[in-house]
Amino acid sequence: MKWLIKSISYLFHPIIMPVLAIHFYFKKTPRFVPEDFVYAKLISLLILTIILPILVYFLLKTLSKAESIHLKTTKERILPLLVNCFILGLILIRVFPIDQIPELYFFFIGVLISNITCLLFAILKFKASLHLVATGGVFMFFIAFSIHFSININGSLALMALIIGAVATSRLHLKAHTSKELIVGLIIGLVPQLIVLQYWL
Repeated sequence: MKWLIKSISYLFHPIIMPVLAIHFYFKKTPRFVPEDFVYAKLISLLILTIILPILVYFLLKTLSKAESIHLKTTKERILPLLVNCFILGLILIRVFPIDQIPELYFFFIGVLISNITCLLFAILKFKASLHLVATGGVFMFFIAFSIHFSININGSLALMALIIGAVATSRLHLKAHTSKELIVGLIIGLVPQLIVLQYWL
């Protein structure tokens, strides 16, 4: 049972969720998007949101600035969150500029707002759940996507709701967060995506 709980925590790690969201968008969007364009964007995103953060983590670990990839203390979170702000800025400028795919541009604006909020909380020594920030943000993006394109994705939404519940349960079981930290994390993920809806919905 413990291996399953740990697997859920790793499978839906915050650095993986943006790639899953973008992959979902390209699979479900009714717009025609050239295949080579999709591959180029996904590879760029894979490098920037997964490979680069892992390399940064190993660098921080080598410098004794981080003990684990889960960033258990607020002090450990500050530098990675700052680096992530820079990475998200790069994504907004180079990978998904507003003149290409507005939906994805504003999705990452929402992610950036969530990231900055988590950074501020970390500075204030409050550890919001990054897992719930990521899954909550993706869930709200799915809802907005469904409304925007008038597409029935109830199955995907139900699956995402189950994922949020499973991730929250696993984080509690592993004693990585309190209920309050999970709820705050979910709110930090949901609200920025709601804020940016007015610009693309």
